[in-house]
Amino acid sequence: MIERGFVSEKLKEFRVQELIEKTLGNVGHSHTKLMRTPLGEKIVIYTSRPGLVVGRKGANIKKLTEVLKKTFKLENPQIEISEIQDANLNAQIIADRIADSLERFGSVRFKGIGHKVMGDIMNAGARGVEILLSGKIPSSRARTWRFYRGYLKKCGEISLSGIRSAKASAKLKSGVVGIKVSLMPPGTKLPDDIKVLTGNEEKEEKKEEKKPNKEIKKEKSTKAKKKTIKKEKAPVVETKPEAGVSKEETKPVEVSETSNVSDDAQKSPISDKSKQEEAKKWKQKNLQEWKLQS
Repeated sequence: MIERGFVSEKLKEFRVQELIEKTLGNVGHSHTKLMRTPLGEKIVIYTSRPGLVVGRKGANIKKLTEVLKKTFKLENPQIEISEIQDANLNAQIIADRIADSLERFGSVRFKGIGHKVMGDIMNAGARGVEILLSGKIPSSRARTWRFYRGYLKKCGEISLSGIRSAKASAKLKSGVVGIKVSLMPPGTKLPDDIKVLTGNEEKEEKKEEKKPNKEIKKEKSTKAKKKTIKKEKAPVVETKPEAGVSKEETKPVEVSETSNVSDDAQKSPISDKSKQEEAKKWKQKNLQEWKLQS
């Protein structure tokens, strides 16, 4: 089944990510992607500190490749590292940072850690943050502490697609503490965002909309000019001489394929009288020929 293949690939990717997190440790690892190429499997590691991932002379990457070959039986795994530009807007890196600081300083300074991290996220440009710490902090009784600031959506389609959330765990003397970070990044478009335009702004928008139409008209006019320049030669149709009609009387008639004359142009009187007389004679000859044929 095709579905089983997709599930097995996702499981493989999840196991690779778990193994990389265990081997690298606290390196600011966000997430990994596993892609298939003709040369082999390509593993992209997204981190905030790529120097620590590479190690001295690429020692850490060499170890990783060997471990991946043994555990997952990959023939030629190619590891690529990409740096995350703003680590303060990545939920997974923030959750790992909180867990690391709780393990280092203990549960006594948990409020200071929460407020500091929350301030860094808001200064980076986030619209809203929420940090949940659940466990035996600071007393022996378990409870949940909530740190929040700004505006954060918790229902609707935006809560699934527009909000970044991550989880981590810190191992303390009192027990394991669960950490959940959710933030709304800058630039998220909410459905209730309404923009009221003034008169000048409306005119500017209309001008921007009309610009592409003008460009299309210009292109059409240039194409029409090119067609008029490149006129094809009109084919010559010769009328066969009939019995009792001399060859001199039958003259070749030119028929133009590209003669698009409007009705108004046809109805308009011709200035030259000689042209009118020639046209009448030509019509009479054609009528005589048609009567003879019939």
